[in-house]
Amino acid sequence: MSISAFEGHYEGEAAIWLKAGRYEAAVLPGIGGNLICFRDTENGYRFLHEPGAEEMDAFRQNPGIHGIPVLFPPNRYEDGKFPWNGQVYQFPVNEAATGNHLHGFLHTAAWEVEEFGSGVSESFVTVKIQVDENHDSYQYLPHKYTIKLRYTLGEGGLSQQLLVHNDGDDIMPCLLAFHTAVNAPFAPGSSAQDYRVKLTIGDRWELNERMLPTGGYQELQAEEVALRDEGVYPFFAAMDNHYTAVAQNGRNRMELTDNKAGVTLVYDVGTSYKQWMIWNNFATEGFFCPEPQINLVNAPHVDLPADQIGLFSLQPGEYWEESSRLYVKA
Repeated sequence: MSISAFEGHYEGEAAIWLKAGRYEAAVLPGIGGNLICFRDTENGYRFLHEPGAEEMDAFRQNPGIHGIPVLFPPNRYEDGKFPWNGQVYQFPVNEAATGNHLHGFLHTAAWEVEEFGSGVSESFVTVKIQVDENHDSYQYLPHKYTIKLRYTLGEGGLSQQLLVHNDGDDIMPCLLAFHTAVNAPFAPGSSAQDYRVKLTIGDRWELNERMLPTGGYQELQAEEVALRDEGVYPFFAAMDNHYTAVAQNGRNRMELTDNKAGVTLVYDVGTSYKQWMIWNNFATEGFFCPEPQINLVNAPHVDLPADQIGLFSLQPGEYWEESSRLYVKA
């Protein structure tokens, strides 16, 4: 099996490319450390929603719906306010329709390459971002921290190891998600109608007109029960829905099956992600986003137990770590 890791480009952007047998992947350090593609070159599968050449300018402006963007802190915060440890941080209100802050500061920031290389059976790259008082986002979230992302490509698909370290001397919030954009269809010759998606969802959070949780739940509709149990067409209705994550058989994951090709893409995200956000671009066939999320939307404003809503924190010097994997099973 041919294994390699090298510096290159993706549509004009500096990239680190990984290759391992039939698989290839690329990371864009300068645009949020985004894992922009994961492909099976033998079968022509493109698992992630990639920006084409004509989309690159829009992608640079808003890199939220391609590849695997890192959201820190993720999703929406009411009026841009983020209460934390006796203070209230003010984030920019960047979603005019709701008057909220959306998606944090790291998916548009430049990351740096720590290392890349290849071994006997895998290739890998580690990218990181270090935030201190000199970083643009520090004015909004005044904590010192380092986040590292390590992607490894091998016969078992694409693995992701995430590490967050509190570099500062005060307690910091550790709220994070991935706005993972998955193609449906991902196989040439298949259509979106050939696909069924299954997700380890539990309860659906009720959201108000500003897309913020009320603290209550909504009853699952028949299609959502199918989403949890046997699988459902990914574009059955417009989805911008928020759910608790409830492991099945010890795993927290999405399974996307192409019934025509007879293959399933598995996105196993680990059980530290307590919530799922699911967005399907207004039920437009082509791609959707199963987003593993540590925390409930707007969590610092919600009066529920911290562990229930994923309101994680890191003491000075502490680490938080989780791993995920994208792989194919026939």
